[in-house]
Amino acid sequence: MLNTQEYINKNKNKFLEELIKLLEISSVSAAVKYKDDVLKCANKVAEYLTSSGAENVEILSTKGFPVVYGEKIIDSNLPTILVYGHYDVQPADPLELWNSPPFEPIIKKTEIHPEGAIFARGAADDKGQFYMHIKAFEAMNASNELPCNVKFLIEGEEEIGSVNLKDFLIENKEKLASDIILISDTEMISKEQPSISVGLRGLSYIEVCVEGAKMDLHSGVYGGAVPNPIQILSKIINSLIDEKGRITIPNFYDKVIDLTPEERTELNKAPFEIDEFKNSIEIKDVIGEIGYTVIEKTGIRPSLDINGIWGGYTGEGAKTVLPAKAYAKISVRLVPNQSDEEITKLFIDYIYSLAPKSVKVTCTPHHGGKPYLMGIDNIGFKAAKKALSHTFKNEALPVRGGGSIPIVALFEEILESKSILIGFGLNSDVIHSPN
Repeated sequence: MLNTQEYINKNKNKFLEELIKLLEISSVSAAVKYKDDVLKCANKVAEYLTSSGAENVEILSTKGFPVVYGEKIIDSNLPTILVYGHYDVQPADPLELWNSPPFEPIIKKTEIHPEGAIFARGAADDKGQFYMHIKAFEAMNASNELPCNVKFLIEGEEEIGSVNLKDFLIENKEKLASDIILISDTEMISKEQPSISVGLRGLSYIEVCVEGAKMDLHSGVYGGAVPNPIQILSKIINSLIDEKGRITIPNFYDKVIDLTPEERTELNKAPFEIDEFKNSIEIKDVIGEIGYTVIEKTGIRPSLDINGIWGGYTGEGAKTVLPAKAYAKISVRLVPNQSDEEITKLFIDYIYSLAPKSVKVTCTPHHGGKPYLMGIDNIGFKAAKKALSHTFKNEALPVRGGGSIPIVALFEEILESKSILIGFGLNSDVIHSPN
């Protein structure tokens, strides 16, 4: 019988081929036109779990896209790990910015990956990362070296806020019972420096619509007298952050807990080169809240960003139109102790207070998520640190992640288990962007 490493070496090409087939499926949960592809992807995940040796594999319905479940219980007296991941992906737009089609994976050598890297939507977020655990499980199971019970929960709605997973967790609490939850949906510092995310920012996401006249108007005939929704929306947006980089929503910072100087020093021990950071995404300089490092701005401090803005005429050439409507999608990242429900209400109330009487403003909340924090004294963190430090020959560092995984806080609330976040992506993966 092959040991685990020998099994992996022997099957490397097969594993790669399977992953590419998974990446070819355009499982975009945010767009209705991809519904069949999302369901196709759920079936492919179930197929891979079954072929890898998982038992009781099921595609379980929710009010939205299904959850794929599988397990291998070798001894009820042993600890149980629940592996979580998501098979849905972000929309690939704008398609014209991709160097290769987003759902036609290609392998290219890069400066960071001289051995080659897969370019495709979902390669790192999160198909590649949860697939890694399925294959690790397969190798250990086939080699009779599996040291614990393993369960898999792979969902299809993470990129739209896991809106139906709470009810699923409540209904399947006993089935999903575990000692620790293992999630790989984050990044590590570098290929040489492993890290473990001990905190995640939460999320409040709203869409704002500003309406003026009942139809688009001639800007020469009406301009100067009729409210312009794009200009008014732009003014509202400009009011959301002050000259010090702080969010202006009243009472927004009331529950934000400031870290001690010692905690900030520890956090900033993670290797970080500002010039390398700027060069990697080709920007001239960084921005943000005055008095904080980039590591702090993206990990322990809240932030507000405009994710999209549109209205009026955006086609080729000129059209002198005064638009009837303008829209923006805005996200706010939250830190531990902030409630996404509370911040969403404060956010919307503030938007309405900024709107002049000449227009109608409508705010539509989309998905949100609670922040998460795990202590480094947790047994899951200790085990992960030991494993990563041994494998990389470099001590794994705790970090605070800037992104949001809404389900993590729910896991603790409903399943009463802590989550260990071991990401294997890199910042250079630009996971929600083209290429």
